[in-house]
Amino acid sequence: MAFSELKFVFLFLPMAVLAHKVMPMRGKNLILALLSLLFFAWGSPEYVLLMLAIVAFNYFSGLLIGEKKAENDPRGAKYALVSAVAANLLMLGFFKYWGFLLENVNALFGTHLATRITSMPIGVSFFTFSVLSYLFDVYRDKAEAQHNIVHFTLFVTFFPKLVSGPIVPYAEMERQILERKIGPAHFGRGSRLFLIGLSKKVLLADTLGKTFYALSALEPGELSVVSAWLGAVSYALMLYFDFGGYSDMALGLAEMFGFTFQKNFDYPYMSASITEFWRRWHISLGTWFRDYVYIPLGGSREGKARTVRNLLIVWLLTGIWHGANWTFLVWGLYYGLLLLLEKFVFAKILDKIPNFVRRIPTLLLVIIGWVFFFSPSLGSAFRWLGSMLGLGAGGLLDSTAKYYLSGCAIILVISAFGAFPLAAKLGNQALRRRRWPVYVSVAWFAALMILCIAGMTVSTYSSFLYFQF
Repeated sequence: MAFSELKFVFLFLPMAVLAHKVMPMRGKNLILALLSLLFFAWGSPEYVLLMLAIVAFNYFSGLLIGEKKAENDPRGAKYALVSAVAANLLMLGFFKYWGFLLENVNALFGTHLATRITSMPIGVSFFTFSVLSYLFDVYRDKAEAQHNIVHFTLFVTFFPKLVSGPIVPYAEMERQILERKIGPAHFGRGSRLFLIGLSKKVLLADTLGKTFYALSALEPGELSVVSAWLGAVSYALMLYFDFGGYSDMALGLAEMFGFTFQKNFDYPYMSASITEFWRRWHISLGTWFRDYVYIPLGGSREGKARTVRNLLIVWLLTGIWHGANWTFLVWGLYYGLLLLLEKFVFAKILDKIPNFVRRIPTLLLVIIGWVFFFSPSLGSAFRWLGSMLGLGAGGLLDSTAKYYLSGCAIILVISAFGAFPLAAKLGNQALRRRRWPVYVSVAWFAALMILCIAGMTVSTYSSFLYFQF
């Protein structure tokens, strides 16, 4: 069940809000945990028992790590940590990478091993990283082991962040599980943010997706230059409004129930460098890899050679985290190499170039990177890139490009404008200049809601792109 489905907006969400509202304060965490398990069961009913086992396993693993730390037994604590981390990674690896591994074994050795796994538990990458952050934080004395099983269950399964993040560190959520403010102001802010995210998904991302999916159905080598670039730009904007919209919805839902999480996107397409782009895109994932992989490996404190090694490891893992395909691995290494070039080769040159000039090549490099991200194979990715460079059979501009460009020009302009902070700034200024800003705001959000309902009613259902990760 996605946040952009009518049954979520008009069935699950009102039920959750009402149940949370009528429950006394001491029972609110319990009802949220039960609702979150129901949400998970709705999307992955066959894995409910697995989710309960994962919660129980990590709950007791955290207690064991905390107990060994209290007993001043570092070896026992480390053994408990390594065992728990290994078990979680094996579970993640089985669902996400086992089929991919067997496919490559079959291709390499000519075997015919069965590779199909029926499905993955929804949000497996996200809730696995959440529990890993908890285990690491307990081991590193950044948080105490959680003794309340209801509170721990809520941390792992909280439905706003369960499926596609953001990846909220345990220490950040622990304080709010124990004590948080719940009132009309929080609910109002959360509702507005949810509706903004829903609008990004339904009105922008899904509309852009029609152009991208139509172009991606063509043979990459037959695309014209304009068609290839139109497809890549459409995907870049679609992915931003799809995942960025989901993150807004997740943060808005969380605030409805009294939780405040850090933003996950900060206008990444205005970045003046690849380094800045990854400070603005999927912030929670980048923070996770920084805190739990890059810094523990030594970060940039132990010389150039180890910095290079650490960056490549992080970006190799980032690519692998996104999916079981060689395209994701190449995509991760692509960004690793770009970051190394920025840091060690072009740093002095880039410092002399104004930011507004640097934004153009940065955006072009990001769009090129998305080709690896959306392509089903490396061969199709390189053929698409070849078409973007004029090496395909479609020429510079063909009738297909003219047709789709004329059909999506308006939504492209609106989306491109909305991908930068000027749109939000002008909107906020316009509301503040009005004599009755509250009424104007209510009318504006009511109109957005009506448009979203119409879009969800008449369009074919489109799941969030990051559901696959």
